[in-house]
Amino acid sequence: MSDPTHILAIDQGTTSTRAIVFDQEFAPVARAQVELTQHYPQPGWVEHDAEEIWAATLQVCREAMAEIGGAQKIAAIGITNQRETTIVWDRKTGEPVHRAIVWQDRRTAAVCDRLRTEGHEARVQALTGLLLDPYFSASKIAWILDRDPALRRRAEAGELAFGTVETFLAWRLTGGLAHVSDFTNAARTLLFDIGAGAWSDELLALFDVPRALLPSPVACDARVGQTQPSLFGRAIPITGMAGDQQAALVGHGCFEPGMAKATFGTGCFLVMNMGDAQPHSRNRLLATIGYKTKDAAAFALEGSIFSAGATIQWLRDGLKLVRDSAESEAIAAALPDNGGVYLVPAFAGLGAPQWRPDARGAIIGLTRDSRLDHLVRAGLEAVAYQTADLLDALKADGAPAIRRLLVDGGMTANAWAMQFLADICDVEVVRPQFQEMTALGAAKLAALGIGRAEAGLRTASAEHQTWRPRLAPAGRAALRRGWASAVAASLAAAD
Repeated sequence: MSDPTHILAIDQGTTSTRAIVFDQEFAPVARAQVELTQHYPQPGWVEHDAEEIWAATLQVCREAMAEIGGAQKIAAIGITNQRETTIVWDRKTGEPVHRAIVWQDRRTAAVCDRLRTEGHEARVQALTGLLLDPYFSASKIAWILDRDPALRRRAEAGELAFGTVETFLAWRLTGGLAHVSDFTNAARTLLFDIGAGAWSDELLALFDVPRALLPSPVACDARVGQTQPSLFGRAIPITGMAGDQQAALVGHGCFEPGMAKATFGTGCFLVMNMGDAQPHSRNRLLATIGYKTKDAAAFALEGSIFSAGATIQWLRDGLKLVRDSAESEAIAAALPDNGGVYLVPAFAGLGAPQWRPDARGAIIGLTRDSRLDHLVRAGLEAVAYQTADLLDALKADGAPAIRRLLVDGGMTANAWAMQFLADICDVEVVRPQFQEMTALGAAKLAALGIGRAEAGLRTASAEHQTWRPRLAPAGRAALRRGWASAVAASLAAAD
């Protein structure tokens, strides 16, 4: 039998779990996907079933490998994941002690508010690059442990394990032999000193999280272990891990400082490579680890928008205004303008640069002439306005000006939305031909982990479509003033 040559990428996202097999040239040759159930036990709470995630991971891996003739063709596995989502499980049985608390969940907002009021945010930001927000993992861990005094005692005794999704999957795939988190995911917990590259005792004390829970931090191309032979018929090394947005940064080939990408999935995440100097944002962006391999590392600045594709899903599933997401493109294009209607999609609060978990969605500017079509267009427009706010914050932080924005994610299929993005942001928007950038990044990292030449990993996907700005500056400014007023109204309602 010839040596295996293919890479299997596991892409465990917020709304689905997928597996993609790549050949030696990083061309996708097989894929499988399973939707993920969303649980909303209370307003502002979002949970996933970790056992469902695990079952779906096995299913999609087996289906994708079967398409190419079996596990004997897989040289390595890379994992990329929804970040910050928090799982705590029993080390002996492997059973989660609570549903996974998803990154969108806001149940710990009061805890973060208290810590901010006590004056801790500046120190937390200096160590982690992050802000005090329920988005991140630390307050979620403490919430799980504080439900039951017995859980906290067991955690302190070393009987429980914490992990974000990549940690949980690596633990399960290796039969409990690997309890690890790659640097990009560890950096999103509010417990990790990104300058020192280590867990911080100061932060563990601040959030009341026992050190015994924590995984070991590893490089994104580390060989963390191998799968149990019983899972796929043979043991396969796991040699790549990164959080989804950092994986997309690698997938796009953003290896030079100043290169940036924006992923439009459930949320929108704009990430810029900032090189080897740890950045500090004065404009409420997040400083984080872009990637860290055995031979290279880069910090990044990131802006997080909580509702991008989620806004279109709400228009479709919640309001029933469109039958499918693609229909929104034709509706928006048929209108001469937005009719003065703005939608602020703060369904899970506002992310960067406002960072207001208490904000709620708002519709502003309705008149007797407003139609449901205006609301659909407003939902698409909101994604562009929020992205422009992030670019403004990057510029104010001294980041290099962006003239080309690399994009990926489901919303990029909407040509009207991408043209509006180019118009409002005044940048060239470039969509590569291959869109599964998170999976591609995980595959590249896994290939690095088995010693494949880095030169091949720098190959970017061919450009497929480019949108250039064509809106006059006065028109752009007027639209953005309307958006700023709408956001101010949403925040005033929260206050």
